Amino acid sequence: MDNAGLLSHSVIFSSLSLSFQCRPHTKIPPIFFTTKPLLPARKATSHSNRSTPPSSPVCSSLDSSLPMETPYPKPINTAQTRVGFVGIGVMGAAMASRLLAAGYSLTVYARNPSKALTLQSQGAQLADSPASLARQSDVVFTMLGHPSDVRQIVLGPNGLLSGLNPGGVLVDTTSSHPGLAREIYAAAREKNCWSVDSPVSGGDIGARDGKLAILAGGDSGVVEWLTPLYNVMGKGTYVGAPGCGMSCKIANQMIVAANMLGLSEGLVFAERAGLDKQQWMDAVRGGAAGSKAMELFGGRMIERDFRPGGYAEYMVKDLGMGVDIVEEEDERVAVLPGAALNKQLFEVMVANGDGKLGAQGFISVIEKMNGRPASG
Repeated sequence: MDNAGLLSHSVIFSSLSLSFQCRPHTKIPPIFFTTKPLLPARKATSHSNRSTPPSSPVCSSLDSSLPMETPYPKPINTAQTRVGFVGIGVMGAAMASRLLAAGYSLTVYARNPSKALTLQSQGAQLADSPASLARQSDVVFTMLGHPSDVRQIVLGPNGLLSGLNPGGVLVDTTSSHPGLAREIYAAAREKNCWSVDSPVSGGDIGARDGKLAILAGGDSGVVEWLTPLYNVMGKGTYVGAPGCGMSCKIANQMIVAANMLGLSEGLVFAERAGLDKQQWMDAVRGGAAGSKAMELFGGRMIERDFRPGGYAEYMVKDLGMGVDIVEEEDERVAVLPGAALNKQLFEVMVANGDGKLGAQGFISVIEKMNGRPASG
């Protein structure tokens, strides 16, 4: 019996521990600036017992003729705020492109500089290292693959945090680990900088159309300050203290995976029952079976369009951060059989050599379990 057959007969129920410390994080006091702060003063949070330092000296940008520098909490504006972006794959490139179209000055870093050519043609500047990018940015976004990538790019010897100026803000949109998000937040505060974990949901279509759901964890004042940038890419929602954005995304992925399984099984069953798959989907989408997953991925599944918005292998990572990890500092554990099963099914997809397909390629696993090889 192959892996898919085994999985159809056996489910390993695993347990989950997320960061449940997602209470609202109080706003912090504004920096002492001649420019009026965006937000009123708030009592300092337990994460920092220091006031934010005065603005750092004006840093040279790639175009020194532009008088730009707006570290937190100087209000964000397209004329002065310098934005950096690291991680310009399918999702990151679409998000960065929207920032350029909105008029922001953008600097990007890519380990393979050729990946930056399209953004450069739109006006982006290219930095030669994460630290260099951070030195000439007020806000730096990251959209990377794995927590290990985030650790290297942010906390490494020549990483973003080594170059970020006081008042600078890191915004990690990667689907990463809540514990790492809290570690980065603490390291940023040691440098009088800020960090917000802001993973996104909505796939490549949402990134392209500026309709991402942005799940923000950190200091509420900083999250509110980031609103103009969030609005370019979608809608930001404050979900709690540092790390809570990542926990929110893990829970989001559990629902996405469950929807993908249901949609895949529905399509396979409809075909076996002799129904036209598109007609079936049109008939049920207006009822309780309708979902964002159906809207984004149903047509792609039918058309065998498995081009990635996000790689299927990332679902293994995302579900694994919930199913496999028990954080030592939190004794509360939830048993999540559906997430455990879906993680295993995505692992089968990766084992079949399809990990670089889009998550909608998940239907191929269900097809193979039913004796039908994928045809696209």
